[in-house]
Amino acid sequence: MLLESSPQNINMPLTLPRLFGWAAQQFDTKAAIREAGSDISYRELNDLRCRAGRAFLAMGVGRGDRVAIWALNSAQWIVAAAGAQSVGAILVPLNTRLQGSEAADILRRAGVKLLLTVTELEKGEPLAMLAEHALPDLQHQILLPSAVTGSVEAMSWDAFLASAAQADDAKFIAAERAVNPFDSADMLFTSGTTGKAKGVLCSHEQNIRVFQSWSATVGLRSDDNYLIVNPFFHSFGYKAGWLAAIISGATILPMAKFDKRSVLETIQRDKVTMLPGAPSLYEMLLNAPERSDYDLSSLRLGVTGAASVPVQLVRDMRDILGFETVVTAYGLTESTGVVSICRPEDEPETIATTSGRAIEGVELICAAPNTGEEVPRGCEGEVWLRGYNVMQGYFDMPEATADAITAEGWLKTGDIGVMDERGYLRITDRLKDMYIMNGENVYPAEVEKVLYGVAGIAQVAVIGVPKAPQGEVGMAFVVKKAGSDISAQAVSEHCSQHLARYKCPFYVEFVDILPMNASGKVLKTELKILAATLLSSKK
Repeated sequence: MLLESSPQNINMPLTLPRLFGWAAQQFDTKAAIREAGSDISYRELNDLRCRAGRAFLAMGVGRGDRVAIWALNSAQWIVAAAGAQSVGAILVPLNTRLQGSEAADILRRAGVKLLLTVTELEKGEPLAMLAEHALPDLQHQILLPSAVTGSVEAMSWDAFLASAAQADDAKFIAAERAVNPFDSADMLFTSGTTGKAKGVLCSHEQNIRVFQSWSATVGLRSDDNYLIVNPFFHSFGYKAGWLAAIISGATILPMAKFDKRSVLETIQRDKVTMLPGAPSLYEMLLNAPERSDYDLSSLRLGVTGAASVPVQLVRDMRDILGFETVVTAYGLTESTGVVSICRPEDEPETIATTSGRAIEGVELICAAPNTGEEVPRGCEGEVWLRGYNVMQGYFDMPEATADAITAEGWLKTGDIGVMDERGYLRITDRLKDMYIMNGENVYPAEVEKVLYGVAGIAQVAVIGVPKAPQGEVGMAFVVKKAGSDISAQAVSEHCSQHLARYKCPFYVEFVDILPMNASGKVLKTELKILAATLLSSKK
């Protein structure tokens, strides 16, 4: 029997293993995951989760151990994550676009004990890319199902699941019951302005409470068919994706790689009702010449954010793509993924020009960065929040945690915003230099560090510049060393060898000098003015 009440009104279990057990009882034979024409029911999903949990125990994984997943969206990703969390392990999702050196740095600093991956990702074969790096804590490597055979030997997914038979059922039940709502459930890595990745710890309770509230606010229902294009390594695909779907009893349709035609085909074939994504996703669908060849009438709910949203896009999503409900939201990894959200009844102008108001139970202010005092409504200030969604802290980085969270519990986001009299927030700038490409955060300091490794570069500065449909892309301003004949192509090739693709600058511009202030700091505001001039001349 499906529950028709809002998820916010249900006494929800507050650990992942209990949540999966609860969902199996509530939704039983209803499809939890539909992939490649095959359904996994909620009861079957819970059984798989328990089997994976026993397999992790058989591998020696237990409470507090770190388990990483470096793979594209799939049913196995969900089963592996839930299985690991069921024995008290901490999930560490890895961005599928990372280079081997970037992934190895995270695995090493997180002390990951077991890695689940695939035979092929964007940058090559993951295990081969890791082979040259020292990973002293990594004891096991599991290959999720793949049509390609990897060159590095590892245990198969089927063999991993079969190892569950070696685990004692009583020990698994005890481990499952020992998981506490306040235990860390995951560690999502987010780069800082220094370019060093930080592992953000969030608890089981935080994840479930935040996305119970999120699901109720956006109106996610048990009869929804939820197409998840957003990657599972990101909060948008993981927490606002499959976790929210399980909380609500929706059917999960994982998509491994974004492909416009595949999205259109899936919407028509599986009667997709829920389709969240960055604004560029909807713009691609609106601009697709073949869109009229597909029946998109099932679309009901769209949730976007991560970039500025034109008012016309919100109208087009409703009028052309047929969405009944469109909302925008704002969040960051340190806030368990959500800070504020618009409401379905808000006007298109509000949805497009603001990030909504704070979720229930969370305080939100715009503060004077130096004093922490709230600025008057309508004035710019740093966005601060306080509540149950504030991260537990950065893993093994107490000083960075203390810098981010005040003694009074306020999380300083580093974003600049304006709040109106209704409590609706508009993000206007970033204290950090971060820019967002296709929903992915890019930190210029990290890119600049790589570029300084290029022979022939004397100075470099990277900024984000607007470009449709990505939202923003990188522009690198490069000062050559005397006598250097380095080309833009050489700069781009170096980046592609050392950085994930979304971090690579889209534009490379050579300049004689970089604008600097008296203390020698690059004036990126002036670079933005120069970039606007250069981009206008390229049109």
